[in-house]
Amino acid sequence: MSAETTNTTAPDYRDTVFLPETDFAMRAGLPLREPEWLARWERLDVYGQLRAKAAGRTPFTLHDGPPYANGHLHIGHALNKTIKDMIVRSHQMMGHDARYVPGWDCHGLPIEWKIEEQYRAKGLNKDDVDIVDFRQECRKFAEGWVDIQREEFKRLGVAGNWADPYLTMNYHAEAVIAEEFMKFLMNGTLYQGSKPVMWSPVEKTALAEAEVEYHDHTSHTIWVRFKPLSGLDGASVVIWTTTPWTIPQNRAVAFNPTISYAMFRIDAAAENATAVVGETLILADALVDGVMTQAKVTEFTRVRDVSAAELEGVMLAHPYRGIADGQGEWDFDVPLLPGDHVTDEAGTGFVHTAPSHGDDDYQLGLKFKLPMTYNIEPDGSYRKDLPLFAGQHVVTPDGKEGPANVSNIKALHGAGALLAKGKVKHSYPHSWRSKAPVIFRNTPQWFAAIDAKMDDGMGEYGDTIRQRALKSIEDLVQFTPVSGKNRLHSMIAQRPDWVLSRQRAWGVPLTCFVKTGARPTDPDFLLRNADLNARITAAFEQSGADIWYTDGFKEKMLDGIADPAAYTQVFDVLDVWFDSGSTHAFVLRDRADGSEDGIADVYMEGTDQHRGWFHSSLLQACATKGRAPYRGVVTHGFTLDEKGMKMSKSLGNTVVPAEIIKDYGADILRLWVAQADYTNDQRIGKEILKGTADSYRRLRNTMRYLLGALKGFDEAERLPFDQMPELEQWVLHRLTELDHTVRTGFKAYDFQGVFQALFNFCTVEMSAFYFDVRKDVLYCDASNSVQRRAARTVMDILFHRLTTWLAPILVFTMEDVWLSRFPDDEATSVHLQDFAETPAQWANAALAKKWDGIRRARRTVTAALEIQRTAKVIGASLEAAPIVYIDDADLAGSLASVPFKDLCITSALTLTTDPAPSEAFRLPEVAGVAVVFEMAEGEKCERCWKILPDVGTHSHAKTCKRCNDALG
Repeated sequence: MSAETTNTTAPDYRDTVFLPETDFAMRAGLPLREPEWLARWERLDVYGQLRAKAAGRTPFTLHDGPPYANGHLHIGHALNKTIKDMIVRSHQMMGHDARYVPGWDCHGLPIEWKIEEQYRAKGLNKDDVDIVDFRQECRKFAEGWVDIQREEFKRLGVAGNWADPYLTMNYHAEAVIAEEFMKFLMNGTLYQGSKPVMWSPVEKTALAEAEVEYHDHTSHTIWVRFKPLSGLDGASVVIWTTTPWTIPQNRAVAFNPTISYAMFRIDAAAENATAVVGETLILADALVDGVMTQAKVTEFTRVRDVSAAELEGVMLAHPYRGIADGQGEWDFDVPLLPGDHVTDEAGTGFVHTAPSHGDDDYQLGLKFKLPMTYNIEPDGSYRKDLPLFAGQHVVTPDGKEGPANVSNIKALHGAGALLAKGKVKHSYPHSWRSKAPVIFRNTPQWFAAIDAKMDDGMGEYGDTIRQRALKSIEDLVQFTPVSGKNRLHSMIAQRPDWVLSRQRAWGVPLTCFVKTGARPTDPDFLLRNADLNARITAAFEQSGADIWYTDGFKEKMLDGIADPAAYTQVFDVLDVWFDSGSTHAFVLRDRADGSEDGIADVYMEGTDQHRGWFHSSLLQACATKGRAPYRGVVTHGFTLDEKGMKMSKSLGNTVVPAEIIKDYGADILRLWVAQADYTNDQRIGKEILKGTADSYRRLRNTMRYLLGALKGFDEAERLPFDQMPELEQWVLHRLTELDHTVRTGFKAYDFQGVFQALFNFCTVEMSAFYFDVRKDVLYCDASNSVQRRAARTVMDILFHRLTTWLAPILVFTMEDVWLSRFPDDEATSVHLQDFAETPAQWANAALAKKWDGIRRARRTVTAALEIQRTAKVIGASLEAAPIVYIDDADLAGSLASVPFKDLCITSALTLTTDPAPSEAFRLPEVAGVAVVFEMAEGEKCERCWKILPDVGTHSHAKTCKRCNDALG
C-alpha cells in the first residue's frame, strides 16, 4: 500500500486533541501597539486607581532627581527613568503605596544661556531687556521642554503623577526655596566672603564643582626668579606656575620647612638660555635637575644648604617691581612664608602665591593676612586701569585663550625675571555648558559655612552641617552599591564651604538685605528678621520670585521693619543645586503625595550625583532638617557604546532612545536596562539590542504557550494542591523559591538578578522541561483527567505570577499578555494587580532534592536519545524505549515512584539497578546513571503518537488505551 493511500485511510484525530489556542501574536509589534496601551492606562487612570487602592498601606517614596528642562532625552535619561519606574512599580506590587512624583529643574544657566543665544542671533543685548521680561522668556522656554520631555518619559512606559509634576519654577517651589535659604540666614551659616571660586569668563558666573568637567588642556608653564630685597646672599628664589596670568596678583611665595633646599650656581648654559652664568638660585634638592634642564643650564654647582630658618621672613621683590610703565603697582615686598601644601614632587619647591586665584593660596593668605586683589573682571579680562595689561583677556568671550598669558611671559622676560618657559598638557577644569576653560577668580560671593555651629534645636546628629551629613551617611542611609557610601563620605569630609550665589538672572534670588556701608564681618551686616522672612515667602507664594525684581519691593517688604534707605537688596541668584537640594521640602514635605515624614525611601541617580544632587540635598537638608532627606541612595553608571567608548555626537556613536523605540519598542529598551548591571557602566548598540530582542522573543514565546494552554480554563477545573502529582508540586515549590528571589531582588533594586532568575525559569525549567513533558497530558488526556487539571491549574498560577513579576520590567508586553487572557474586562490591567502571596504548603525542600536527582537522570536519557536523533536512527524520542541503569538505590527508588518514561518523553523505559554495560551512554557530570538505547515496540497511536503494544486493540482504530478512553 502506498504512503498516499495510507495517509488517506488513516484515522484523523486532530480535532480531538487539545492543542494550544491563542490570539496572542508571535510578533509583538511593539512600536505600533505601545501607544495604544499608554492611551488605555491614561483613560483608566491606572496611577490614580493605584493611589486609591493603596490607601492605608505602608508608603514607599522614590523622590525623583529633577532632569534639566532643555533638550530631548538621551540614553542616560532613559536608563535613569526606567530604573526608577521598575523600583516604584515593583514596590507597589509588593504591597506598598509606592508614589512617584516626577519633577524638573527649571532655573539656571543652561536655559539663560539659550535665551542669550537667541538674543545674540538677533543682535540684541540681554542687559537692555527688563529683567522680569527676560525671566519670563526663560520660564516659557523651560515650560516648552517640560511638555516635550514629559511625553518622551511617558513613552518609555514610566508611570507617575504626570498631570501634576513638581517644577522648581512653580511659585510654591520658589517660595519654599527662598524660605529654605532664609533658614541659612537665620541659623548663622550664611556669610558673604571674598575668596577664589571657579569662574566661567564665557558665562560670567561662578560655577559649582558639579558644573565643571575636566579635559586635557595645553597651558603655558614658566619658571620665574624672585630676587631677595636682602639676605640669601642675593640668590633668587625660583617659582614655577602654569598660570602666568596670575603673576600680577602675586602677594607671597610659599616654601615647606620640611623640604631640603640648597643654593646653586650656574656655571654654563646654552647660547639661547635665559639663565645667566654666575647667578645663584635657590631650589629644592629633589627638583634641581628638572629645573636646570628646562632653563637650558649645562653645568651648575651646589653651593650650600639653605635652611628653613634662613628662608622664613625673607622679603622678595615682585618680578614687576620697578618695571617701566608699572606706575608703582608692584613696588611692594613679597614675603617668603611657610606652607604645608608645598611639595618637592613637581616644580621648584617654592609656590607662587596669589590669594585671589587658588584655594591653597587663599588659605595661606587668610593665615598671614595677605591682601586680596581684584584685577580680573567678570568677562575674564584685567581691570581697565591695571598697568601694562589693562583690558587683556585670560579667556576670551568665545572661550579661547586671550593674550594675558603671553603678555606676562614677555613682561617677565623684559624684566629679567623669566628663567625658563614651556608648555604642559594636563587635565584642566572646563565649564560643562560652554566647554570653555574656567579660572579661579576672587569675587564677593555668598557661602554656607558647613562647619559653623548651629543652635537650632536639631542637633541629634551634630551641631554643624558637616557633622550631620557625615553622621547621616554613616548611620541613616543605605547605599546601593555600597561603594557610594565611601565616595560621598570622602567628598563631604573634604569639601569647602558651599558657594550659594551666582551672578545671573534666571533663578531664585538670595532673599536677603545687607546694611549699606557695613562690612561683611560686622554683626549687623545681614538683616535677620522672622517677620520679614514670612513676608517674602508669602509674596513669592502669591507672585513667584519675579516679584523680587519689581520696583518698590524692597520698600514694601521693609515697611515697619527697617529703614529701606539703610539696606541694600541682594540680586545674586541661588546656585541651582540649592534649588534641587531643596526639593525635599516642597515635594516630600509639602505635597499630599509626598512622604509622611518628609524623608524619601530612596534617591536614585547616576554616580556623578555624589557630587551633585545627592550632595547638595544632603547639605541643604542637614542645615534645615537636621539630617539626610533620604534613607537610601541608589546609583547607576554611565552608558557607553558597544566598544565601551563614551557617547559623543562628534564620534557619531550616540544611541537615541526615540530611535530604539521606533525600531524595537520601549519594552526592548526596558529589557536592556533590566539585563544590565546598572551599578557599573553599561554598553548599548545595535548588536547588543539584537541580543536583547532575542531574549524578549524567547520569553514572549513562553507567555504565548501559557496563554494557548490555558484556553477555556475556569475555576471548576482547578485542582487542590493535595491532589496534584509530584511534578506539579515541584513546580509550585520552585515558585516558592522564585517568589523569595523576586521579592528580595526587587527590594534590593537588583533587576538584573530578578530578570535572569525569571528568564532561566521560563526558558530552561518551564519551556524546555515542564511544558515539554506536559504537552502529552495537555493535548491528549481527557479534559477531566487529574493530570490535565493539575497541569492547567499550575499553569494558571504560573500565568498570574509571571505576568505580575515581569510587569515592572516589561510594562507593555505583560499588559498585552494580561489582556489576551482577559479581553472582556475593560477596566482590568496587570498593573492594578499585586504579587500573589505564596502558600506555605508549597515549600517542600525534600521534594525539591528528590526532583533534582530525577532531572539529572533525565538529562542523561535525553542526551543519549539526542545522539540517536542526530544519527537519524529515530526521528522523535517517542520511538525509543531506553534501558536506564542506576547505581544509587535511593535515586532508583525516586525514578520508580514517578512516570519516568513520560518525563523522558519516551513510549517505554526500563529502570534497573543492574551493572551497566561498558558501551552504555554516560554524562561525565551525572554520576551513576547510564543508558542503553532500544527501539520502542508496538504500533504508533495516531492520536498521541506513542508507540505501544496495545495500539489497535481498542474500539477506536489505531489508538492506545488512554486515547481510546478519552474519545469515549
